Amino acid sequence: MTAVTPLSPSVTGEASRNYQLLLSLGALGVVYGDIGTSPLYALRECFFGPHGIEPTRANVFGVLSLIFWSLILVISIKYLVFVMRADNRGEGGILALMSLLRPIGSPGAGRSRSLLIALGLFGAALLYGDGVITPAITVLSAIEGLEIAVPGISHWVVPITVIIIISLFMLQRHGTAGIGRIFGPLMLVWFVAIGGLGGFRLLSAPEVLVAMLPHHGLLFFLRNGFHGFVVLGSVVLVVTGGEALYADMGHFGKQPIKNAWFSIVLPALLLNYFGQGSLMLTDPAAAAQHTFFRMAPTWALVPLIVLATLAASVASQAVISGAFSITRQAVQLGYSPRLAIRHTSAREIGQIYISTINWSLMIATILLVLNFRSASNLAAAYGIAVTSTMVITTVLFSTLARERWKWSLGAVVAFQAIFLTIDLSFFGANATKIIQGGWVPVVIAGAIYIIMTTWKRGRAILAERLTQRTMPTDLFLAEVGRHPERRVAGTAIFMTGSAQGVPPALMHNLKHNKVIHEQVILLTVVTREVPHVAQSERIEMEPLQSGFYRVIAFYGFMDEPRMAEIMTAIRARGILVQPLTATFFLGRDTIIVTDRPGLPRWRKRLFAILQRNALSATAFFGIPYNQVVELGAQIEL
Repeated sequence: MTAVTPLSPSVTGEASRNYQLLLSLGALGVVYGDIGTSPLYALRECFFGPHGIEPTRANVFGVLSLIFWSLILVISIKYLVFVMRADNRGEGGILALMSLLRPIGSPGAGRSRSLLIALGLFGAALLYGDGVITPAITVLSAIEGLEIAVPGISHWVVPITVIIIISLFMLQRHGTAGIGRIFGPLMLVWFVAIGGLGGFRLLSAPEVLVAMLPHHGLLFFLRNGFHGFVVLGSVVLVVTGGEALYADMGHFGKQPIKNAWFSIVLPALLLNYFGQGSLMLTDPAAAAQHTFFRMAPTWALVPLIVLATLAASVASQAVISGAFSITRQAVQLGYSPRLAIRHTSAREIGQIYISTINWSLMIATILLVLNFRSASNLAAAYGIAVTSTMVITTVLFSTLARERWKWSLGAVVAFQAIFLTIDLSFFGANATKIIQGGWVPVVIAGAIYIIMTTWKRGRAILAERLTQRTMPTDLFLAEVGRHPERRVAGTAIFMTGSAQGVPPALMHNLKHNKVIHEQVILLTVVTREVPHVAQSERIEMEPLQSGFYRVIAFYGFMDEPRMAEIMTAIRARGILVQPLTATFFLGRDTIIVTDRPGLPRWRKRLFAILQRNALSATAFFGIPYNQVVELGAQIEL
């Protein structure tokens, strides 16, 4: 036998560093697309439009100071130092954070738990609004650069934007496994370009760098009063995408995300914002135009527009993929009906496509572009979703730190005093723009929240109604033992949502077909509030009697339950089952809306519609169609 020579520590260290560099490069393309394209519109919105401030020297210094400290406090400290510590077995995101909180059944987990879940769900729902607004505002901002390159082309901006958005959503069904490899290098070029562009312009008025001193931000509020507070609603645009740092932690890990931020993203953003500020100092009229594109020399304008459009597409794609990921988590956690989820890559589990979500987002995005018609108009709609999610994340993190990590009360109060003050200030500033478009993400989030809570509550009531019809297992088995002549050869697998009692489908089969298979498996699939469940913890099996077995299969909310895998695990536990000859019995419930307590009638009707349109268990779990028997029942809700 040939001995395997281990790598020397120096080689191992070099390989590890190279791997970290690759992950950091990948993070540029997925994590930082949204925040990386904010310079297209963020600073301009502070000085342009109905809420813009006059571009005086003092105001430019004040706004740049607010931008600088927003990036430092919100992104560098809040998210990268604190929030990313809250990883759920390596995964992040607001649903992962929610599931880390006090588990159901623990002392005092009643009303406070319900409130935290409601906050977490609404925060997740707000991300769908982000998924609609981000493609609209980023692509529209990039294409608006044509107004400078080709004067008189303004009427073509919206049609071109719509065409690009349609193309972007149509590409989703093919996945990003191939083009995803260029996302990181493309965004690296983008950050180098915007950093270089800003650095070049910075040379014309380097004194703008004194805006990094925090007193300029304070003086800005003292001079401008309420108007200065309203401008915060535009300043917050520089931290859009902060939630993506946390949500994508499971794909890249904490360190590569931090490396990419401090070494590339933050320096490039600051150079660009301060470069735009320098341009305003030397040419105040630029504030009424697209300051980002005005920084570029004439010969570089068209290439910059092309690069900006590509970067905007990358940012949009990352947000759309995030909506797919949230939807999968919601389905697994029981907050969404089952949907058709297609994997677009054989190697990357995160590469999924959900057609229902994709086309819904596309239609909503196009409607936004056609209605608002400019990035400035859309900016009012953008801030509410971002700031609301920031507030919810701070509240959930503070609760987690106090309850799970046992932070002292003083530490939690200090954390909330700093970051809730920032978050609520941003939220309050954007609340003044509800009428101008801020209602859009609120309406979207409200609709998604109603669907999620209606489905969760409806399923709970349905399970309660089914439990009332369920016969205790011991009584049923005793009855089976008294009639051995009813047994027939083969294996029957009854899928049931409850691990207690006898499933209604089994009772219906016995009532109508008068037989029971010689081997019967009562199978329940349970989703735990963790991202992944180890293979060794996947199956729990309880032998009953008379050839009956109760099997519980556990999955995480990032896992995908597949029947072939479950069957393999069952055979490994010693149950002789042939997947190709077994018969799967499923219940199909028809909902009858009544006045029984539990939900208002309109929500019961909504639940019935969702139930009828949910993907069948056969398709969701990958059960062969020719081995399935469905037994229907009417359930009064």
